[in-house]
Amino acid sequence: MRTVNVLMVCMGNICRSPTAHGVFAKKIYDAGLQMRVQVDSAGTYAGMRGEPPDKRAQQLAIKRGYDLAPLRARQLRTEDFRQSQFIIVMDDMNLKEVRKRAEVAGFTGTVAKLLDFSPDGQLRGQDVPDPYYGGLRGFETVFDLVEPACDGLLQHVIANALNTAR
Repeated sequence: MRTVNVLMVCMGNICRSPTAHGVFAKKIYDAGLQMRVQVDSAGTYAGMRGEPPDKRAQQLAIKRGYDLAPLRARQLRTEDFRQSQFIIVMDDMNLKEVRKRAEVAGFTGTVAKLLDFSPDGQLRGQDVPDPYYGGLRGFETVFDLVEPACDGLLQHVIANALNTAR
């Protein structure tokens, strides 16, 4: 039985994608699927490589029961397209960049925006806003959007990928 690999992507990999990574990892664990579903995160921009998630994201993560502290920013790599079945981006800019790289790499998995998996469907096509230049409220908004979208993504992975990942 092989695992299903999900990669969360934003620009710098210090705000949105590590938040989604931490939230999704806990949801995987809570569902008892940590041996079947793996998650990682990366950025399309290399400038933050090796940096921990933004302190504001870490602060809110702890309050909400997630641990982002072990995560470190890294850049999206060619091997990510070979290892991942789902590459989940946070916004249109990164969607365009990832799709361009996916085509070059011959990626056959799913590239989608995280909010496309929001349970009510009303946020389909919308961006998770970049909170970096704002205050703590922007990071709260990110968590408020990411948590239900990760629930929907996990349900999608269970329904559409785990049954075929043997």
